[in-house]
Amino acid sequence: MQRYISLLPFLGAVLAVATTGGLFRPGPWYDSLRKPSWTPPGWLFGPAWALLYVMIAFAGWFVWRADGFGLPLAVWVVQLLVNGSWSWVMFGVRRIGAAMAVLCLLWLLIAVFIVLARPIDADASLLFAPYLAWVTFAGALNFAVWRLNR
Repeated sequence: MQRYISLLPFLGAVLAVATTGGLFRPGPWYDSLRKPSWTPPGWLFGPAWALLYVMIAFAGWFVWRADGFGLPLAVWVVQLLVNGSWSWVMFGVRRIGAAMAVLCLLWLLIAVFIVLARPIDADASLLFAPYLAWVTFAGALNFAVWRLNR
């Protein structure tokens, strides 16, 4: 059990970022936007992100345990900060195009983490694969909403 104590800061970091989703919610403004027919139901986002955030925390922890605080973990921290900024940009200041740019940067940081983490801890790299897939989908959705609502 003591071995897992060092996981707590990673879980705390992702929990802190997850709160931005609660602070900046879609609300009536987003509900009024035109969206593509393939937009998932709103209830799906919470559980999907909850699972992804746990995977993100474990990935960071795995890399930290194997390599300490080096470049891969620095990228992990930056991607987490960028992740947290998306809700503010999209729902807080309602800038759909800027939110798309944030997602592009996030996608790139996730991909960089996967590449950097692979030789250190392959499991950490694998834990980021669903995250990359989800952000790819989110990017496509963000782009479609932006195009439909210019």
